[in-house]
Amino acid sequence: MAPGVLVTGASSGIGAAAAALLARSGFTVFGASRRPSAAPAGDGVRRIAMDVRDDASVARAVAEVLDAGPLAGVVCNAGNGIFGSVEEVTIELAREQFETNFFGTLRTLRAVLPHLRAARSGRAVVVGSLAGRAPIPFQAHYSASKAALDALVLALRNELHGSGVWASLVEPGDVATPFNDAMYWAEPAGSAYAERARRVERVVRESLPKAPGPEGVARAILRALTARRPRVRYTAGADAWLVPLGKRLLPDALALRLIRSHFGL
Repeated sequence: MAPGVLVTGASSGIGAAAAALLARSGFTVFGASRRPSAAPAGDGVRRIAMDVRDDASVARAVAEVLDAGPLAGVVCNAGNGIFGSVEEVTIELAREQFETNFFGTLRTLRAVLPHLRAARSGRAVVVGSLAGRAPIPFQAHYSASKAALDALVLALRNELHGSGVWASLVEPGDVATPFNDAMYWAEPAGSAYAERARRVERVVRESLPKAPGPEGVARAILRALTARRPRVRYTAGADAWLVPLGKRLLPDALALRLIRSHFGL
């Protein structure tokens, strides 16, 4: 049987593109999502129901995958975003953001890693974002969740050193997906930030349709799963070279000024 890979958030966007590419590349792919019926059909991906926010759902889905055969890797891609100011987004919404993006990844890793370690072979690929290194105004909670994944993967990489299991972070820039359609636009009436938020929202809404599609990110995920010695980071999509270079070379104050300029602040 071909090596098995579990891909979370596989119903659309990056997850769907990665699952389809991995299936074409010879993997047995289990595409996990809350609504498997909404996922693309005919791409060779086995669809399973899984809600990364729920311990029992993750356990059931991983057990279903393991019943079908050994697992060679996992791609933690499930995520969403909220838009609003640090001051005005509710604590409940902020918790929900981390529940999916950070704790959903953590739940999936905790369920899969024991089996990869037992086999002394495997790949754990986490889809972060360049927003974790260049935080987006009025998407602070999304950016913070992706920065948390950055730290998680780097620590995990060291914890797994010598085990035969490799952890890698894939960091997309702007990618043309339905991400904005699923965004929670938390803009309260009478917001003190209304005009500034509208400027940023306009840039955010206009940028994704102009960005490259998710295929480049899918190829980076494939490389992370198949390289003999996978890299710690793989960048893909718009700004894939610019953000890491700026992070290395520019002082924080200048980097923040450039972000303000980009978003019209």
